[in-house]
Amino acid sequence: MKLNWKVKAGIAAIVLAGCAFGGYQYYTAQQAAKQAAAVETTKVIRMDIKSTVSATGTISPVDSVEVSSKITARLKTVNVKENDEVQAGQTVATLDTKDEEAKRDQAQYKVENTKAEYERIQYLYAIGADTQKQLEDAKMNYDTAVSALAQAQSDADEATIVAPMSGTVVGEPKTVGTMAVATSDNPTVIMRIADLSTKQIKAKIDETDIGSVKVGQEATFTVDAFNDRTFTARVTKISQTDTANTWDTTSSSSSSSASVIYYYVTLDVDDPDGVLLPAMTARIDINTADKPGVLVVPISTLKTDANGSYVIVKNVDGSQENRYVTTGIYSDEYVEIIDGLDEGEDIVSTYTAKKKSSSSSSKNQGGPPPM
Repeated sequence: MKLNWKVKAGIAAIVLAGCAFGGYQYYTAQQAAKQAAAVETTKVIRMDIKSTVSATGTISPVDSVEVSSKITARLKTVNVKENDEVQAGQTVATLDTKDEEAKRDQAQYKVENTKAEYERIQYLYAIGADTQKQLEDAKMNYDTAVSALAQAQSDADEATIVAPMSGTVVGEPKTVGTMAVATSDNPTVIMRIADLSTKQIKAKIDETDIGSVKVGQEATFTVDAFNDRTFTARVTKISQTDTANTWDTTSSSSSSSASVIYYYVTLDVDDPDGVLLPAMTARIDINTADKPGVLVVPISTLKTDANGSYVIVKNVDGSQENRYVTTGIYSDEYVEIIDGLDEGEDIVSTYTAKKKSSSSSSKNQGGPPPM
């Protein structure tokens, strides 16, 4: 039985359509396989996570004092040197007080003269030879002389300089012959004494992090002198004002144009071996939160949009979906997932931008592979 040309054309069309459909299915499967192979994923896992705030600060003794003179005089002796241990009340230096002693002797002489004069006028006033005014003037002169003598004696007694606290002489003291100038604004510092058994770090914390820092939190830090060693510290004080006092508009030192606001945080240092020295730079990590065995994903997989934070989940069948999540604390590399994911799920860890193509190129490149 011969088939007419219409039937033959129909059969040919069906065969071609089947081939085209099969080719398209093959093409899409190949493309999906390539796309799936190109996507890298990571598992949702459980682990211990720790959130930290990093900062730098300077090591200093908790207690220290600058030793100065109360009078202006030259140093006569210096009894200690750098690194010497001293006790409170110990004589550490003496001053040349010849001038003060001369002033004291003159004041003593004046007291004796004004006293004799006062006693003479007292007698004359008693017999009516002098007036009340003369008696009062003589009394005032005598009292003034007594006061001047007390001041001169006090200055002469300042020849001996004692340590106001127990500790270590930090740095080289001034040498014999140095003029120790006593002024209220810039006195000569003869030496510095510090209690090196207790040390602290004063660090600056950015305003974006200061809210998570609390008194009592533990911290670790390193210094350049001991790169292979980690030291510990504890937060003991958080300043209630920023470092520049920018909130105080009445202060000349405030600046409302400061781009970054910092707060001082003080940490007590553990240094049982006494190896840390004042002025060393400490690089600190303050432990602000610590959670064991929580669900986490790498921070790099977390994305955000107007609806919140999400990750791209790769399903078992190879499809992908945007899954919104509730996050907790952050570490350097991971973020805690409070809700939205289950342990073991695959999260897409790579992102490939879609290639833009013109309509003409899509026409030329689209469709199944040639038969």
